[in-house]
Amino acid sequence: MEQKVVKPQSGSKGPAPDAHRNHLDAQHLEHARKIIEVVLGDYRGPVAVCLWNGECVVPGNQNPRCTVVFRHPAPLRQLLLQQDIVRLGEAYLAGEVDVEGDIEALFHLVAHLQRHAPTWLERLRILTRALRLPPNDAGRSLAPLRARRHHQRNSAASIARHYDVSNDFYRLWLDPRMVYSCAYFRDREQSLAEAQADKLDYICRKLCLAPGQSFLDIGCGWGALVIWAAQHYGVQAHGITLSQQQYDLATRRVHELGLTDRVTIELRDYRELPYDARYDRVASVGMFEHVGIDQFPVYFGTVRRVLKPGGLFLNHGITNDTGYRRTPIADFVNRYVFPDGELTNISAVCSAMEAAGFEILDVEGLRRHYALTLRRWLAALQDHRQEAVRLVGEPTYRVWYLYMAGAAYYFERGELGVYQVLAGHRYQDPPLPLRRDHLYR
Repeated sequence: MEQKVVKPQSGSKGPAPDAHRNHLDAQHLEHARKIIEVVLGDYRGPVAVCLWNGECVVPGNQNPRCTVVFRHPAPLRQLLLQQDIVRLGEAYLAGEVDVEGDIEALFHLVAHLQRHAPTWLERLRILTRALRLPPNDAGRSLAPLRARRHHQRNSAASIARHYDVSNDFYRLWLDPRMVYSCAYFRDREQSLAEAQADKLDYICRKLCLAPGQSFLDIGCGWGALVIWAAQHYGVQAHGITLSQQQYDLATRRVHELGLTDRVTIELRDYRELPYDARYDRVASVGMFEHVGIDQFPVYFGTVRRVLKPGGLFLNHGITNDTGYRRTPIADFVNRYVFPDGELTNISAVCSAMEAAGFEILDVEGLRRHYALTLRRWLAALQDHRQEAVRLVGEPTYRVWYLYMAGAAYYFERGELGVYQVLAGHRYQDPPLPLRRDHLYR
């Protein structure tokens, strides 16, 4: 049977589907241009912004360090309607937004967006145009990555969210000893491996470690510090961690190095240390950020209890410049990186230590060292991107890449800090030389 071709009647409504789609695309692009013109019209920073058709609507300076590319209209809509900078980060994790070039520079644009305060009329125009952009549900694909807070802070479940991603993943970008904390650089050209070895030794010298002493490392990671302390200072070292994968690898390393008579690794919560446990020296390096401010009395009280009279305690941890605040950036980190992370300023940390009965003996800021460390990690992670994605998937790779870039930016600016605080029991003569010469030998 011959098929009849029905021609549109004169005056029929609407253009052909392709023409209609092109018309909508053109409208969406125009709305996006107008929105960005209001929000970023005065931006002259190192970041360029491009739309899904390849058009750069914010050229940045003449040589932008980084380019933000919106792959679809939806992320721009979500960012504006919800007025939450976290949406930009989530769009990046979902692949709806890409960042090309130096990702650390992205946070210069983030800072501008956080400062931007449009008038009520500008806000109305922005929202009206944002509503005309098409939505989608790309964010739903991120649900498995979102960390959930647990009833007990610093719990095994929350620690596993970050540290049990994959030992092979961390091995791609950490130094050979897998030290996951701030290195201690002699200069900006020193290798990461050497700077991490220098950091381990620096901690041991600060603690005045000596043969035969008992040494506890709270949050021992993959065992680098306890192994170093046993090998180079002859102590009896005990490391505790809540990460199963860290425990497995640290235990294997101790066995392979023939240190089982001097180093023990235990899968244990610091709050569950035996009541009669006592140590000459205690360190906590890069674990303190998980404790939670309301748990400071428990944390420092536990350390004081297990520290022998005349002992020394070194706490190495990240701080901020404001005290604890619930900000969009902090929410993003809690949601996708550290489920129970809380930061406060160094004065609050020292006050909590003093309230627990410690005397503060030495405080040293290593902020610039952490910016350098993070940039080494970022470069290594980027160099091993394909293998990292194979191991943990693209969204998880992007979580770490974005998180470490942001941390490097905020350490560089001074909004984040990292301090080593050396303390001893109050009202006791500390086992320290009168001068700091032993630290710089």
